Amino acid sequence: MRMIDHFLAGGAAPASTRFSNVFNPSTGEVQAQVALGDAALLDLAVQKALEVQPKWAATNPQRRARVMFEFKRLVEANMQELAELLALEHGKVVADAKGDIQRGLEVVEFACGIPHALKGEYTYGAGPGIDVYSMRQPIGIGAGITPFNFPGMIPMWMFGVAIACGNAFILKPSERDPSVPVRLCELMLEAGAPEGVLQCVHGDKEMVDAILDHPAIGAISFVGSSDIANYVYQRGAQNGKRVQAMGGAKNHGIVMPDADIDRVVADLSGAAFGSAGERCMALPVVVPVGEGTAERLFEKLIPEIESLQVGISHDPAAHYGPVVTAEHKARVESWIDTCEAEGGKILVDGRGFVLQGHEKGFFVGPTLIDHVTPEMSSYHNEIFGPVLQVVRAPDFETALELPSKHQYGNGVAIFTRNGHAAREFAARVNVGMVGINVPIPVPVAYHTFGGWKRSAFGDTNQHGMEGVKFWTKVKTVTARWPDGSPEGGNAFIIPTMG
Repeated sequence: MRMIDHFLAGGAAPASTRFSNVFNPSTGEVQAQVALGDAALLDLAVQKALEVQPKWAATNPQRRARVMFEFKRLVEANMQELAELLALEHGKVVADAKGDIQRGLEVVEFACGIPHALKGEYTYGAGPGIDVYSMRQPIGIGAGITPFNFPGMIPMWMFGVAIACGNAFILKPSERDPSVPVRLCELMLEAGAPEGVLQCVHGDKEMVDAILDHPAIGAISFVGSSDIANYVYQRGAQNGKRVQAMGGAKNHGIVMPDADIDRVVADLSGAAFGSAGERCMALPVVVPVGEGTAERLFEKLIPEIESLQVGISHDPAAHYGPVVTAEHKARVESWIDTCEAEGGKILVDGRGFVLQGHEKGFFVGPTLIDHVTPEMSSYHNEIFGPVLQVVRAPDFETALELPSKHQYGNGVAIFTRNGHAAREFAARVNVGMVGINVPIPVPVAYHTFGGWKRSAFGDTNQHGMEGVKFWTKVKTVTARWPDGSPEGGNAFIIPTMG
């Protein structure tokens, strides 16, 4: 049995007494076990980070950037290995796994420009002989708690910027697919980062709570479900930490009557069913505006969905693979049952899907459900599987209200040829990330990622300059260099710059 251990500075971690199974979702078999740590193990990682971080922070930004450049090169050189390892544990197809890693690398590319991003502000002559300037300094030790659905991308979104800013970083990945995060830590060390700058600890809620409570950890980034995101934010903030906690989503795709239906069908197919729908930026709700739009959409969408190939993660012909665990498969199929019981009309049914030769795999077939309404619990909640729900809207205003009033506000897309409608929608919709004829509007790395409402807790987004702000603190210096002549007596009033 393959064993996956923690990645700590100084070598082997203390022997673990608790372990968690890592499955191959395509076969349903246990392929490895991962060690689960506790507060004592976390403290070992923190002590190593405390030893190395001041020297790393004192390393000039250009030299830190060179390490990030080398890390990027190493990840690219090992792309195939990383993608196959990711696919083996997560279940997404290898091509999609490469995309997972590539989107993480794009943030690393941004972090390579950290010398420019860390430049402060300067005012010469703010007062008589007085200059004012600011500098951005690292928080110290940051931590990331990452989900199973993007085991390559999201860790790099976090530690790429945090480490480039001069922090040490402790990563707690999902115990469901932990091998790629460990491998990324190995490559960071090989790239020239000092031992202890990036460490990886595995664990469950016990480790999460230890991270939230440790007094030496100054900032925490989290991605996961909304209830846990809220818990992480509240407990971390109560302990005086800076916290960004990204939660769930229920992204809508608004299809206007003038939309290019062929393009919409192609976009919906990938956005709803790619990676088995296990994406926070998936598009699980489509909103055709007008009955005519719905009928034209279904005419082409149903055959497209029925043609999708579900297969094992290493099948190059597969459009998507299994979901991550047997429990998640049961949960997704239970939501389909619930939606049907609530009145949804199932047009394509993926329940009970079995892949020949892989009967124990965690597969769910593509599912399309019509006549879903905002009152249904299956619409209100995140299904996180290959399920596309259809909510019909009679007009633009109704379509606009649906994502705006939903509890989640991560992403939304509108499909239209009308520039005025798109502009109006983008300005008015109550959602954090908007796509115009773009089904998965994940911003490029030098912009920033973050939703609204129950999709995000905290006021700073991930990567881009928002990421730099999150992983640093501002120090402002007011300096005066007198010429040696006396300037009056003691001042007992607040100084001004007039």
